[in-house]
Amino acid sequence: MLKLAKYLKPYRWALIVSIALLFAQANFDLALPDYLSRIVNTGIQQGGVENAIPSAIRQSEMNRVVLFLSDEEKTSVLAEYTLVDKNSADYDTYVKEYPALENESIYVLNKIDKAEIDRLNPIMGKALLTVAGIEQAVADPAKAKEMGAAFGELDLSKLPPGTDLFTMLEKLPAEQRSKIQDSVNSKFEALGESMIVQASVGAVKAEYQALGMDTAKLQNNYVLSVGGWMLVLTLLSAVCTITVGFLSARIAAGLARDLRRFTFQKVESFSSSEFEKFSTASLITRSTNDITQIQTVMMFMIRMIFYAPLIGVGGIVKVLSQDSPLAWLIIVAVLMLISLISIVMTFALPKFRIIQNLVDRLNLVSRENLSGMMVIRAFNMQKFEEKRFEKANADLTAVSLYINRLMVIMMPVMMFVMNLLVVSVTWFGAKQVADANIQVGDMIAFMQYGMQIMFAFLMMSMLFFILPRASVSADRIAEVLETEIHITDPKEPRKFPALFKGVVEFRNVSFRYPGAEADVLHDISFTAKPGEMTAFIGSTGSGKSTIINLLPRFHEVTGGAILVDGTDIREVTQHDLREKIGYVPQKSALFSGTIESNLRYADKDASLPTLEAAIEAAQAKEFVDSTPQGIAAEISQGGANVSGGQKQRLSIARALVKKPPIYILDDSFSALDFKTDAALRRAFKTYSADSAMLIVTQRVSTIKNAEQIIVLDEGRIVGKGTHKELMETSETYREIATSQLTQEELA
Repeated sequence: MLKLAKYLKPYRWALIVSIALLFAQANFDLALPDYLSRIVNTGIQQGGVENAIPSAIRQSEMNRVVLFLSDEEKTSVLAEYTLVDKNSADYDTYVKEYPALENESIYVLNKIDKAEIDRLNPIMGKALLTVAGIEQAVADPAKAKEMGAAFGELDLSKLPPGTDLFTMLEKLPAEQRSKIQDSVNSKFEALGESMIVQASVGAVKAEYQALGMDTAKLQNNYVLSVGGWMLVLTLLSAVCTITVGFLSARIAAGLARDLRRFTFQKVESFSSSEFEKFSTASLITRSTNDITQIQTVMMFMIRMIFYAPLIGVGGIVKVLSQDSPLAWLIIVAVLMLISLISIVMTFALPKFRIIQNLVDRLNLVSRENLSGMMVIRAFNMQKFEEKRFEKANADLTAVSLYINRLMVIMMPVMMFVMNLLVVSVTWFGAKQVADANIQVGDMIAFMQYGMQIMFAFLMMSMLFFILPRASVSADRIAEVLETEIHITDPKEPRKFPALFKGVVEFRNVSFRYPGAEADVLHDISFTAKPGEMTAFIGSTGSGKSTIINLLPRFHEVTGGAILVDGTDIREVTQHDLREKIGYVPQKSALFSGTIESNLRYADKDASLPTLEAAIEAAQAKEFVDSTPQGIAAEISQGGANVSGGQKQRLSIARALVKKPPIYILDDSFSALDFKTDAALRRAFKTYSADSAMLIVTQRVSTIKNAEQIIVLDEGRIVGKGTHKELMETSETYREIATSQLTQEELA
């Protein structure tokens, strides 16, 4: 896929925006378990109380709390509170929120940042828990005996009735109080800071009730607030998903469109040597199926290749950062998934590398069957071709089924791992909750993170299945796009003379096909002049078509030079060269459309009289006029709805519409009867009197009156001259002529 990365350049901003949105979405999704944990832990279990630092506390309660703080802690805590009494300016505002203010002064927490809250939380939590424990001990003799250990083995249950323990503690020397404080703090060492905060929430909530606050409203407000943020994050995540989906579809579709265009343009620039590297069926598969594979994968890949790793890695980081005792479960599950994916890909990857070749084979067999249907029926080979198709189809089906079976096996196993993780988290998490190591909300959040990580690996596994096939397709497309063109235009092209005549000169031309060991043309030299017919004749394989295909640079000469009006054709652009040539191929090619659209292939601005004159000169007028639509008659793909002779005449008419100074006719009269052949040659002579004509034929009668006949044998010129001259000087020509014509016709 990296080979095609440069074609994504026009979409780089859309890609950058997509990545940024996916990063944002991943953060939104990873934040949701934390919010759910807060709702369960704080909103439900702690009644909406987040911290061990009360937002307000009665003065009498604060006096008790500071008894268990060091002088430094006491100073820092009181610095964050403001004492409010009946003489305070904000009394009327605070008394509505804290009704107990009517009876006694209260401390109201100032606005402090999160760092300060985190610092004060364990300090206030320990002190509040101590005060709450003492209050319970005073009321419960069993608790009193248990608490006595923290006060020098003092049995609190034996204190005289009515004794105010806090007043007594306040009167103790500072050194003794410090020892009591150290003893109390040692009791909390086993608990972590989070558990201290959670345990002290009950004391904070009790203080809020003593202040007359509506604790039910406090809880509801907290749940609604956190739930509202969860809803906002979910909506933002949905917006990111929709936007990325839209952008990824545009990027994938645009890339596929560009690749199809570039591939088509590249193939159009291929010479015959490049076409030998790729079959037609393969080029069609590459331009359609392969690019569709890339488009499909690109749309999924933009989302999966960035989002899935972000979720997977982000979830693992979240889990590990919480120092959870359940983290090992995620590690085990991830290792199981990685092992599973690795094993499956080991078996699947080789199959992906051959599946596109099997698609090529299927297309090749289908194309040959469709194009050769008449031959197949004529030789009663339908059963044989059915077996060929069935073999190609079965091979492709077998590989596809193999890959699909792997996916069928893989998905249930991955789901089993995911469900096993859920059960394990529930089992081990419940034990950790029972041991007060984690809270219920933490276990639920951990379970959600586990699901996010598992789904991330599930998405990546899907990508691992579709990416290899797309990678093969990308390599096949890159192979076409990176094919080195054998025939190219010069960097600084020349122009033909302004007064163009059309003199063609082959000067000591030799040619060898790429990879061949020997030349197929040897030292070919001749001159074709305007207004004259230069004909090529010889046995099959003598090099006739190869010679004339060198002129429009369908092949490149390997020795010598071809000059047109004294200019080497390699020094001008291919466009300028072919602009001067009217070409009629050996195998006539018509395109789907109408007769008129096929003729305008030569000159889109040709007038109607020009088209009609060309049709008449090509001896096609009779059958064109016989159709009700005339030149608007439909031509099916490849000209399948017209005969071979009609196809040849329309091909010749197309060349005549161009009115070029040079004509190339490669055995273009082979499908015509002798009468039509003669009439066409006479009309051609009149219509193109000033043009040089190079014609390849097997018929001596077609070229009998040519100004120059070149006889070829095994790539060499063995005769050159007029018909009369060659009959006297060339044994090869004489053998060909006498085999076709009678003595009267030879005269």
